[in-house]
Amino acid sequence: MLSKPFERPVRVWVGLGFPRQLNTVADAYQFAMEWCGNSPEQKAAVRACKAALAGDVDAETARGVFVAFARKKDILMEDGITIPFPGKPKPSHV
Repeated sequence: MLSKPFERPVRVWVGLGFPRQLNTVADAYQFAMEWCGNSPEQKAAVRACKAALAGDVDAETARGVFVAFARKKDILMEDGITIPFPGKPKPSHV
């Protein structure tokens, strides 16, 4: 059971809007298993990740199913969104 890395990480929002980056099938599997809920999308993500961990499907197939789950739950951090650096002061005129 080897966890293969994704070609591109998946970033999701957790907690109070904090980002989390998932780099491997194992990361995505753990996240989906710990997610509070029992939706069909979550179940599909868990099954796809489990199949990828077993070597039955490739990592990118599991990534696609996981992304669909994250998008449906509105936690997917779409490409192009940047995270502000917490120590950087905001301009006073904003």
